[in-house]
Amino acid sequence: MRLAVIGAGSWGTAIARLASANASVGLWTRRAELAEAINADGENAEYLPGVRLSDHITATTEFTRAVNGAVAVLVAVPSHGYRDVLEKASGIIPTSIPVVSLAKGIEVSTCLRMSEVTLDVLDGHDPSRVGALSGPNLSEEIMDGQPAATVLSMADRTVGREIQSILGTPRFRVYTNPDLIGVEVAGATKNVIALAAGMSRGLGFGMNTMAGLATRGLAEMTRLGVVLGAEALTFGGLAGVGDLMATCGSPSSRNYRVGYQLGKGRKIDEITSRMKTIAEAVRTTEAVLQLASRHGVEMPIAEAVGRILYQGETVQEAMKRLLDREPRQEGDGIA
Repeated sequence: MRLAVIGAGSWGTAIARLASANASVGLWTRRAELAEAINADGENAEYLPGVRLSDHITATTEFTRAVNGAVAVLVAVPSHGYRDVLEKASGIIPTSIPVVSLAKGIEVSTCLRMSEVTLDVLDGHDPSRVGALSGPNLSEEIMDGQPAATVLSMADRTVGREIQSILGTPRFRVYTNPDLIGVEVAGATKNVIALAAGMSRGLGFGMNTMAGLATRGLAEMTRLGVVLGAEALTFGGLAGVGDLMATCGSPSSRNYRVGYQLGKGRKIDEITSRMKTIAEAVRTTEAVLQLASRHGVEMPIAEAVGRILYQGETVQEAMKRLLDREPRQEGDGIA
């Protein structure tokens, strides 16, 4: 059995390593030097240093070599580059092969979820075989052998179970959930809330503040998701509260780290200029706010993050504005 993974960053490489226990893996990267290093050294020293990779993983810069013979294609490319990469591979991916997005973002120019981008690019592709994988999945912890869980969403449940069996290991549990909209919206919006949580820690606030932000942030995520057609229960699962817990409190999360540095007073351009991979929320916040405005959804925490990222408002000003809001009944507008 063979699986294709497009994107050899930390998460793409981690997924390839997990899958290599049950299948051979073609790992695509755009950079020839990275492919050569992975194949020669059995390690992706640039993104996952110290993690040994199986001989069942073959890195390549050729889409044909990565995809040929694969039972599924997993796309581990950030949302801002997702369309471009998929367009380059579009003539090679058969219309019947399952395609799973690993990106936790929303395309800014179109406000499309990654599964929607997939169908937009891969003309004639079977919608029931387009899905997403999301959850509390910090690559370093998973590669350290720590137990973790994730959720796979795909309408074709038979195909979903097949991918579930390939990716699952004794320490990496893969659950399924048919709510594709919910899984994708939860994965994208939690990054925005994680940014806010990082800011609160950067300001020196403790767990009470973070818990308040995360909980009220979850309400915002759920409101938007339900309006877009998601099930509210999905946001209480791995893709929602699970991922939120992992990213709101972990320095391993890029979104948290960006928020933390913003809380310390650094400017966003200065922070991102030093990042190998820019945190998803830096761009996705704009798309989330566009969707919220379009559908009349109130998202005060996301709006505060947007003002900080795009309008130059200070973290202190944004926090004060949030705290000055009129108190309300907790459950108002959650679903």
